[in-house]
Amino acid sequence: MIRRNAALLLAGFMALAPVAAPAVQPDEVLPDPALELRARELSKGLRCLVCRNESIDESNAGLARDLRLLVRERLLTGDSDDQVIAFVVDRYGEFVLLKPQASGANLLLWLAGPAMLLVGAGIGAVYIRHRQSAPEPVSDALSDDEATRLREILKE
Repeated sequence: MIRRNAALLLAGFMALAPVAAPAVQPDEVLPDPALELRARELSKGLRCLVCRNESIDESNAGLARDLRLLVRERLLTGDSDDQVIAFVVDRYGEFVLLKPQASGANLLLWLAGPAMLLVGAGIGAVYIRHRQSAPEPVSDALSDDEATRLREILKE
């Protein structure tokens, strides 16, 4: 009976564990709902520099809070969404974007993977074609003297 209750309690905790709530604190929320909605949308596209693959909207890290406040501050000064993103990227680099732009130096990184796949496939095709056209290796059978000598060695 105790084991069953413990299992049910554990299942209840596990059911609640994956529920992710925004980490935005009540003191961060802007009074204007339209600005707050814009801030939330922008925050979802910015990476927490501490948590790596978590947006600043989801992260409880101190730096994520600072970035959320920075986004809201920039919106209150009248910046557009693009200006806010540009300001954050200028300050922290493109790594802060959860979906980096495919332009400039990043374009090289975006294209490097498919290019290496094509080069590897080409090398593989040339290798296979070369192997198919190569002559069959001639197996050198042992002469009678060599076979006799081998039998003597194996008997020793």
